[in-house]
Amino acid sequence: MIRIATRGSALARWQAEHVASLLRSAHDGLDVELVIVDTVGDRDKATSLSQLGGQGIFVKEVQAAVLEGRADLAVHSGKDLPSNADLQAPGLVIAAVPERADARDALVGRRLADIPPGGTVATGSSRRRALLADLRPDLTFADLRGNIDTRLAKAAEFAAVVVAAAALDRLGLTDRVAELLDVSVLVPQVAQGALALECRPDTEAIELVSALDHRPSRRAVDAERAWLAAIGGGCELPAGAHATVAGDEVHLTAVLASYDGRIVLRNSVTGADPVALGTDLATDMLDHGGRWLLEG
Repeated sequence: MIRIATRGSALARWQAEHVASLLRSAHDGLDVELVIVDTVGDRDKATSLSQLGGQGIFVKEVQAAVLEGRADLAVHSGKDLPSNADLQAPGLVIAAVPERADARDALVGRRLADIPPGGTVATGSSRRRALLADLRPDLTFADLRGNIDTRLAKAAEFAAVVVAAAALDRLGLTDRVAELLDVSVLVPQVAQGALALECRPDTEAIELVSALDHRPSRRAVDAERAWLAAIGGGCELPAGAHATVAGDEVHLTAVLASYDGRIVLRNSVTGADPVALGTDLATDMLDHGGRWLLEG
C-alpha cells in the first residue's frame, strides 16, 4: 500500500486521485490511500498570499506528513512548490512529474478585449496582475482568494477573474472559460499545470512513484524551476517562466516585472540541459535589469 498526502480542496483531491489512478495502472492494482492535510493557505482564505508568506504556504504541512511517516508520497500543484533551496523540505525529493496539463491562464467572465476601460479583474496573483496591467494599463484589479468554486462564484462581481486553465479542466469547468490566454501573452507561473510528487529517497515508495515521471514534462519543469531558483526562489516580484520540449531541445521563456506592470523584462533561450538553461537565462536577465528590479 502507498499513502498519498494531499490538501483537502476539491482540486487537490482530484490531483491525488489522478496520481492514485496512475499508480494503480502502473503497478497492477496497487492499494492507495489518501491522507488529507490542512494547510495554512487553506485555513486563511482572507489574507493575501504575499502577506501569508508566499511560497510554501500550501505545501509545508503536506510535506510534514511524509517526513513524519504519516504518508509515503506528497502530491503538490507544481506551482506551489518552492524552488529556492532554503525553502525546500530537507529529506524529500521530487520523485516524478507526471505528464503536464495546460499551463495557460484562463479568463472567466469576459475576453480580455471585451473588458471595458477601467474594468476590474480579480486575481490573487501579482504575476497575472502585472502582466495584464502591461497589456491593458487601463484595467483595475481586486484581490481574490479561495478555492476554484469560491472564485467562480464571485466572477459576476468583476469584469473578469483569472484562474489556471488546468484547474478548470480537471474539475470539469471548461464551460466557464471566456478566453485562454496564450503563454506568449501571459507567461505562466513556474510549473503551472504540472504536478510534483515528493517522496523520501530512502523508502520503497520512490521506485513506485518514479515510474510516473514524464520526461518532457520533467525537463520543462526542471528548466522553469532552475530559472526561478537562480533569480531568487523566494522572489516576491511578479515572475513567470514556461518551457516547451521538442526532441532534446528545451525552449524556455521567462518574465520578471514590477508590481504595477510598468517594467516587464522578457527573454527566451533554447538548449539541451534544462537546469543549465534556466540558470543561464536567469543570470542574463539579472545582468540586464533584473537585479536592479529586485533591489527596488
